[in-house]
Amino acid sequence: MKSLLALLSLVALPVLAAEPTLYGRYEYIALPEIGGEVLKAKMDTGALTASLSAKDIETFTRDGDDWVRFRLATKDASNKVYEHKIARISKIKTRSEEDEDDDEKIAPSKRPVVDLELCLGNVKRTVEVNLTDRSSFNYPLLIGAKALREFGAAVNPARRYTADKPDC
Repeated sequence: MKSLLALLSLVALPVLAAEPTLYGRYEYIALPEIGGEVLKAKMDTGALTASLSAKDIETFTRDGDDWVRFRLATKDASNKVYEHKIARISKIKTRSEEDEDDDEKIAPSKRPVVDLELCLGNVKRTVEVNLTDRSSFNYPLLIGAKALREFGAAVNPARRYTADKPDC
């Protein structure tokens, strides 16, 4: 009887998930595939996808696949052109579009999405990142909920730059 109770208590134990790593609202993230650039990023649980500030965004076809070429649209960015295979095209509805009257529907913007390697602290993950000009924003890289899940991240909005500088 004692061993049966012990067995039942083991079965009743909840499965514990891995604890998420706690990051601040803003963190430094390295882009190994983009010249090792280190950018200030906003960790935004309200956004679904990650978004990188890019300019001169041009899609083209290579060997039957869709590709994109672009330059970084960040302070002190070189004029280097980067090329990546497109994972998909996303349709982004901005907040200002949500506030429009129903009579004046604006089509969502279409953005190329690439699979890009990101380094946060000492963790490296490949995440989907859409490309758009964010040069009018304070943070050239926005990390959305999908990427946060990839990193096993939780965000404490009261903290900033809690991770060490990227070291992947």
